[in-house]
Amino acid sequence: MPGKSPYYAPIAKPAPYTRAAISPPSAGSSVNTSAVPSLTSGSYVGSASGGHDGSDSGAHGVDLIDMMSNRLSNAVNPLPLDRSLARQAQTSGELNAKQRELLELQQMAQRRLKGTRANLAEGMKAAKEVRRDLEWTQKRVSSLNAKAAKKYPTAYQTASSRYPKPIDC
Repeated sequence: MPGKSPYYAPIAKPAPYTRAAISPPSAGSSVNTSAVPSLTSGSYVGSASGGHDGSDSGAHGVDLIDMMSNRLSNAVNPLPLDRSLARQAQTSGELNAKQRELLELQQMAQRRLKGTRANLAEGMKAAKEVRRDLEWTQKRVSSLNAKAAKKYPTAYQTASSRYPKPIDC
């Protein structure tokens, strides 16, 4: 609805009704002693004539609007609400800071992981290269041993007896 505000203030329960302090009618020249007040007695003359000038409202200076607003303002203590709202804002700020810190740590971990993966890939490449080189060297040594055994059989036998073959071959 365009005319209404989206926020409605909560309605507080009104305090129980009490009677306003009203002074008894002043004893004038005509005092009514019957149970029913006379319309012409001194304190009711204004109401008998039908007019109400507002000067004598019966509460002698008590403003009902002020009294009700004071009661309503005293009925709700905003201090605990303000404290809880401040605590909620503080907690929300702390939570947001921790969330940002976690995101930064996660980004840093991602960068480190990326660097570690690159190092691992480079290490694996180097390991494969070393293995290829070792295999080539082993083939070359084996072929040289075979050639030496054919060309110099007595010297090869003497050297083989002095130096045993490696275990893993």
